[in-house]
Amino acid sequence: MSPSPRSVLGAHGLRPRKQLGQNFLSPPSVAEMIVARAGVGAEERILEIGAGLGALTVPLARVARSVIAVERDPHLIPLLREELARCSLPHVRIIEGDALDLDLPELARGEGGPLSVFGNLPYNISSQIVIRLIDARRHVHRAVLMFQRELARRLTASPGGREYGRITALLGCCAAVRRLAQVSASHFFPVPKVDAEVLEISFDRPPEAYPPHDEARLFRLIAAAFGRRRKTIKNALSGAPLGLAPEAAAEALAAAGIDPVRRAETLSPSDFVRLEISIGGVEKSRPASLRAAAP
Repeated sequence: MSPSPRSVLGAHGLRPRKQLGQNFLSPPSVAEMIVARAGVGAEERILEIGAGLGALTVPLARVARSVIAVERDPHLIPLLREELARCSLPHVRIIEGDALDLDLPELARGEGGPLSVFGNLPYNISSQIVIRLIDARRHVHRAVLMFQRELARRLTASPGGREYGRITALLGCCAAVRRLAQVSASHFFPVPKVDAEVLEISFDRPPEAYPPHDEARLFRLIAAAFGRRRKTIKNALSGAPLGLAPEAAAEALAAAGIDPVRRAETLSPSDFVRLEISIGGVEKSRPASLRAAAP
């Protein structure tokens, strides 16, 4: 039986580092449950973010083709190596560094194919990691990530509520998201204030087929809409950063069949795609009208 994170850290004179958002998963059965529910295959190439003491690394390495374990805290690297040696898993590649600095396309090329990303994410970088995965999704097969319950609810929210935001809409345009498990706060050391949820984000199984569209402009559109989410969608789209004049925004919304007084959180991913296509049509027919007047 694996020793607890508390005892391992204590034996080496270490404590969880709050500034790194460290909450260590404790019971081995929880990590094994996550790997089982995720259905990790023998051919999967795993990138684990925040390997820590190896609670999730070990069951992943026992079934996957390869595992790259990323850990930012240099004090934990020797302990992670000890745990992998104890479990006779010397083939895991360990990278010491910040997950936000990783070159995901390069790692995928080095592994010979798309990655499956796993991890128990610190709250303070969770949203940034998801955005990075969206940007690099051609090199990421899927992500199975543990989030604080609040963020997990935001990522799975439906249009119409305050929890539905920019990242929710972006994911809805390019991924299928499903809940795999809930994990009680009591299963971590130190015990966080809230429970966690494990989500699977599948980038090769989008929720629906959308008509051809300009993805870069779609993502700018979503960012602009939620960047001014208290305004009506017409006012949110007028001017910077999209450069739409008010009349052009109104024309695009009318062509998409979207009421201009709606707000961003009421628009579904398919609404945003339809609106992007309409903006493209307006650009072609009235190119001069799409630039807001200079201040």
